[in-house]
Amino acid sequence: MRSVVCLLLVFLLSSCYNQVRHTPDEWEGYNFIVTADSIRLVCQQPDELPFDSVVVYNDDNIVVADIMTLPMDTVDSVWVKVARDQSTQGWIHESELLPGVSPDDPISRFIDIFSDVHLLIFLAFVVVVFGIYGLRKLSRRNAYIVHFRDISSFYPSLLAILVATSAVFYATIQMFAEESWKHFYYHPTLNPFSLPLHLGLFIISVWAIIIIAIATVEDTFKRLNAAEAVLYLCGLGAVCAVNYVFYTIATLYYIGYPCLLFYVLFAFRQYFKHSHPRYRCGSCGSELTHKGACPSCGAINE
Repeated sequence: MRSVVCLLLVFLLSSCYNQVRHTPDEWEGYNFIVTADSIRLVCQQPDELPFDSVVVYNDDNIVVADIMTLPMDTVDSVWVKVARDQSTQGWIHESELLPGVSPDDPISRFIDIFSDVHLLIFLAFVVVVFGIYGLRKLSRRNAYIVHFRDISSFYPSLLAILVATSAVFYATIQMFAEESWKHFYYHPTLNPFSLPLHLGLFIISVWAIIIIAIATVEDTFKRLNAAEAVLYLCGLGAVCAVNYVFYTIATLYYIGYPCLLFYVLFAFRQYFKHSHPRYRCGSCGSELTHKGACPSCGAINE
């Protein structure tokens, strides 16, 4: 279950930008993983002339051993001593350390991997293009599609709404609660009750997405045959991906809020308009949203 949650957090947190700055006195004993190609450390104390240096390399595990503040340093007053082992340790400016390391925690590393701005733009382009293409192909095949030719279950619509809402909520935290997000980045947890209210609500929304997603898959396979269920779930995945990318970016420009309200109203309207079963199969009695072939037994209903 932990791996599933981490993968979901990759999806939901992919627009995090690595501009965090940790409180120095909380760093002692903290574990990092080197993400840069290499980091050069000064062996002498920061207030001594540097003569010797050592290098730590990509994927090395390092720990914060000491912290020193030099108010007269014009580059960066905070120096951090990190150690890979007894023979490989030294000092480095805090501002030089942060861009080249990641907290030694799977969630934090996932956030870092998918936090690059260029990667976000690329993913947005890929998701939108393939999402639109996939939905168009499904509509031409007269397949079931959430919001348009939906099944008689509210779980898929609720899942799409939850993804959009979580994207708006996450972008809002990034804009208005940066400090609490910094703390979460360095001390991630999946327990919503150990976090401030806004972060706790966000983690609750993550858990809700997992639960509703499981219910959606189970209910879809109950209502459709295997081939149609797979096509429907692929279309639903495309809708959720587009929702996430669009609402994450739109919220950064403050248009995500009215768009979310419109989308929720639209989703409810479409559900009540299209997904309620109007007919029953004359052969097996299964619920049908329209006349034609029964998805359960294949009988033609006219």
